[in-house]
Formats: sequence, C-alpha cells, structure tokens
Amino acid sequence: MPATSDFFGRVQRLTEAFLTGRKRRKRILKEKQRKKNIIVDWVEAFLWAAGVVLLVNQYLFQAYQIPSGSMIDTLLIGDHIFVNKIIYGPELLPGLGKLPSPVRPARNDVIIFENPDYVSRGPVFDIAQRVIYMLTLSLVDIDRDESGQPKPHFLIKRAAGMGGDRFVTEKGNMLVRFAGADQWITEGEYKTARNWNHTLSRLVSEGEYPAIEASGRAAAYADMGLPPPPGLPDAASGRARYSDTFAAGMARLETLRSLAPGDERYRRLLARERMGWYVPGGRVFPLGDNRDNSRDGRFFGPVREAKVLGRGAVIYWPLRRAGVIR
Repeated sequence: MPATSDFFGRVQRLTEAFLTGRKRRKRILKEKQRKKNIIVDWVEAFLWAAGVVLLVNQYLFQAYQIPSGSMIDTLLIGDHIFVNKIIYGPELLPGLGKLPSPVRPARNDVIIFENPDYVSRGPVFDIAQRVIYMLTLSLVDIDRDESGQPKPHFLIKRAAGMGGDRFVTEKGNMLVRFAGADQWITEGEYKTARNWNHTLSRLVSEGEYPAIEASGRAAAYADMGLPPPPGLPDAASGRARYSDTFAAGMARLETLRSLAPGDERYRRLLARERMGWYVPGGRVFPLGDNRDNSRDGRFFGPVREAKVLGRGAVIYWPLRRAGVIR
C-alpha cells in the first residue's frame, strides 16, 4: 500500500505541475496576444486616420503654410490656411490629372497653383513630399534647397487677369484693358468700383522712381560702352530702398533704342515691353498683393487653369488671424 500511495502521489504532483505549467503558458501567450493586439490596434488607428487626412487634403481641403511675403497684407509669412481643392476639380493623385468641375477660377480669387519655374526631382519624390506635407498639415516639407529653405513648389497669388485681358505697368501700378474693352483702367480704380477691400501693398514710393529709372539709363550706357552724360551717375545713385525691375528695364531699353536707333533688336524688345502682358483664353494672370516683393505672372506669364489646384478658403492659425480669405 505504501508503494501504491507513493505512485499515486507522484502522478498527482506531475499532473498538477503539467496543468500549472499549461495554465502559465496560456496566460503568457494570452498576455503576449493582448499586447500584440494593442500595437495592431494603434497601427490600424493610425493608418485609418492617415487615410482620412490624405483623402480630405487631396480632394476637399488642404493645409498650406504661407512661405513668403508676396501676399502681404492679405496673407502673412507663417499663416496656416486651408485651400478649397474641390471647387476647381481636385487632382486624381498628387500631380496627376484632375477631376472635372463646372467652376473656373474667377477674377480676384486667391488661388494656389503649381510654380511654373519649379524643377521636379521626379514623380516618386513629388508624391512622397506631398503625402508627408498633407499628413503633417503643412508642418513638414522635405522638398528644400541647398540652404535648407522649402522650395516654392506651389504659389499662392490673386487671379488678377482672365482670358483676353491685357496688362501694362506704370511706376509699379498696373493698368488693365479688359477683353473687348478699348480703354485702360487702373487696377485700383477697378478694385474700388467692385468694392474689394484687400490691400495692394507697395514698397517703392513714387519719389524713388527717378533714381530707379536713372539706374536703368546708366545701365544702357554701360552696355554700349559709352560714358554716361554728366549728372546721370549721381541721379542713378539716388535714394531708393527697393528697385522696380520693370521700370528700370523699360528705362534701359528706351535709352538703348535712342543710342542705337538702327538696331532692330532693341526696337523689338522695347515694343514687347510696351505691349505688357496678354492673357490667352483658358489662363489666369496671377499677381501678388505685395506688388514690389512678388515673383508672379509678370515674370513667368499667365498660368493654365488646369494648373490651378484650389482657392484659399480660411486662415486657421494663428488664432488671432483666423478668418475667411478675401
């Protein structure tokens, strides 16, 4: 009997050890599974949220950060805005095709469009840059130049001209002759007549133009290898905090034309400058509200409507500037 009792005792202990071990293994496995599910849940939640952000940014409203002062005072450097992307037809994929829309860009709309001067690093990088930019709500931009500054892949300006319009500039002020019209009108007069209250900021004052134009004339004499007339160098070195590329360029071409009246090249260049800018059908002429500090349609010409990606909707940050963009 003692031997039998010892046998059953050992069986009982082995059974208890087996069952305890199995229970422990199940508990450990269950704990690992529970931890694994938390990680999976977080990943799934992140991917779902990221997908929603991408869909909203791509097809409805995209976050965008203002990188320069070209739209002062309408938009300031560092403003975070939402762009209405559905209004003109959103892109199917970043940089690829657009869905149709019955709405076309209208005069005075604040539009965002692809920079005509932008040099792409390839479609894969472009898509990756735009996805990261959208996921981070414009906080992270991996497309930067050698100095670490974001490259201007997209520009935001005001649609100042539409198909058939013609523009010229006089001392930095834009004059427009609308399609079908036979008279020129200043942009300021048209803005007042339409009761538009946005500000057209200027850095160059009218009193600085004599020095700016003198610098253009002095450049013409230097181009021709001729000594400038007495007093011109002093006039060209007059007080001018900023320059007007177009006014100085016009003065230079007019002087070159007078110094070399037989040179057909100067005649053609001067005639082209005097004609100003013509906006073909299906295009818009974008201008920055900060006219003396904006690289816009005056430099790269009218932009195709198909390249207009959306319209500025609201400023959402900083809160003190929150409001509708007009």
